[in-house]
Amino acid sequence: MTTLQAAVLGVVQGLTEFLPVSSSAHLVLIPHFLDWAEPSVAFDVLLHLATTVALILYFWKDIISILKAWVASLVKGGTLGNSESRLAWLIIVGTIPAAVAGLFFKDFFEELFSSPLKVSSLLVVTGILLWGSEKFSKQEKDLRELNLLDSVIVGFGQALAIAPGISRSGATIVSGRMRGFSREATARYSFLLAIPITVAAGVAKVPQLAVRSGDWASLVIGFLASAIFGYLAIKYLLAYLRKGKLYVFAYYCWIVGLASVGWILLGR
Repeated sequence: MTTLQAAVLGVVQGLTEFLPVSSSAHLVLIPHFLDWAEPSVAFDVLLHLATTVALILYFWKDIISILKAWVASLVKGGTLGNSESRLAWLIIVGTIPAAVAGLFFKDFFEELFSSPLKVSSLLVVTGILLWGSEKFSKQEKDLRELNLLDSVIVGFGQALAIAPGISRSGATIVSGRMRGFSREATARYSFLLAIPITVAAGVAKVPQLAVRSGDWASLVIGFLASAIFGYLAIKYLLAYLRKGKLYVFAYYCWIVGLASVGWILLGR
């Protein structure tokens, strides 16, 4: 892998991990269509660790506050003493579906990564979900109104997004929107919900860094690009969703997904 390829894939991972357009789809399709070598395990692990770092850096104040409230709720024996401890427990509940899906359906999801056609088709599905949630969801609840059922449903959205082509942020935002929450509220909960599962997945994959390519320049450039652009993606997506709509992301998913499907089918 060249340093240019590493930089491109790092930027792509950083942007698309948080924008509702599926980072996994882009990391499958871009090397496929550009005829690049498949990224090494070490590179893939580092890109995901980089976006996890971006997530933690952006929300570090929220994370500390929520953790303090959660620990206090354990010490005092009450789980719902205030809004932050309540949110902590709802994040834990919302993480369970993805953890279970990843544990029991790991092979099924990993098989999808080897099929650009299936990935492209699922990207079109992501566009449909985004369009539908924007078209039919009209309520604007905030996170203070989040309940147990809401967290479970959004958690199932996150579990569904283990499949490459289904955007994690897209599926969780769609799930929240269909439960009546505002775009900004669902995006914020989506990002907070991502922290436990991405940290756990990153830690689990750290041993695989032993299977490294030896090209440290590419690894470092990819990591930095992914972390920087991931941070920027979080910042500007939250700002955009205060007033902006999801249609633009739906159209993007349709264009890229359908173009990819056509390219793959016609190229056979």
